[in-house]
Amino acid sequence: MSTQTTNAAWAAALLLPLGALGAPGPVRAEEAAAGGDRPVALVEGVPITEDQLDRLIAAQLRELRQREYTLRSQALDELIAQRLIEKEAKARGVSAAVLVKAEVEDKATVTEAEVKSFYQANKDRFPPGTAEADALKQVEARLGPQRQRERRAAWVRELRQKGAVKVLLEPLRVEVALAGHPVRGGKDAPVTIVEFSDFQCPYCSRARPTVNRVRQQYGEQVRIVFRHFPLAFHAEAQKAGEAADCAGEQGRFWEMHDRLFEQQQKLQVADLKQHAADLGLDAAAFGQCLDSGRRGEGVRRDLEAGQELGVSGTPAFFINGRPLVGAQPFESFAQVIDDELARAGVEPRAAAAVPGAARQ
Repeated sequence: MSTQTTNAAWAAALLLPLGALGAPGPVRAEEAAAGGDRPVALVEGVPITEDQLDRLIAAQLRELRQREYTLRSQALDELIAQRLIEKEAKARGVSAAVLVKAEVEDKATVTEAEVKSFYQANKDRFPPGTAEADALKQVEARLGPQRQRERRAAWVRELRQKGAVKVLLEPLRVEVALAGHPVRGGKDAPVTIVEFSDFQCPYCSRARPTVNRVRQQYGEQVRIVFRHFPLAFHAEAQKAGEAADCAGEQGRFWEMHDRLFEQQQKLQVADLKQHAADLGLDAAAFGQCLDSGRRGEGVRRDLEAGQELGVSGTPAFFINGRPLVGAQPFESFAQVIDDELARAGVEPRAAAAVPGAARQ
């Protein structure tokens, strides 16, 4: 299961005693002055510097800044959406409320067949003894608002593309290393998406259709870079990551990547070797690689790199360095990607020209 950092956790982390985090050594006043680092406290004439303070709580500060940016960005997106809807309503000679009903509510209906299909695919998630009629009502109550949110996001995206919107709010970015990691997509793509993922994580598996849709929609405008983030409570994730990298030694990383997500219930070592055989890999070379554990350090380095970037759960994405956490819907990816393409002066590919771009 994906882990998320909450506001309470941030507050608790910021209130930790210095000893729990490992207090930095003292810096003499002349050293602080020479480095141009402003003292924030003096202990018997020895300064504690602003740089020391910030380094001590670097991860918590990064999370708070990301949260601040996310709130500002979401609020700005809503203000842009409201202005575009009002403009479109005026052009059509109707009220904004009437337009929203016509473009969102009337186009986001959920059919009885869809409700039943969702129930059949997820019936084991309902409490034992739940009557089917009650379960169907719950599904409909959930799918309706979800479908409307998806439809509104898609419609607003269309309005933004034709509305000459230029966002001046500078995104919060982090630098994510790319060299030496598996890549899918255009070598010179203007948008790079780095995914930190766990082959045993169900949320990572659920994100696959969205990631695949991004690849279909944007083609060579986007490249995907994969990095490992095996969660501690997923006992098979580490070895599965090694298996993907062992397949990568034979030029088949992505084939193994896809298979592992498709076969998440089969991640034992024997299963991994069977996957390699089914993919037509050199079984002896793969087995030697997997048994030796030589790819393990690389998987662990990815995990440490993700932690340094503030990743705490999977999947976690960085779109040109802009964090996007969790199994987000396609529209969340599209909004960031379109903004990055606009900043690069590149026109996004038209959805109608891409097979499979229809609503999931």
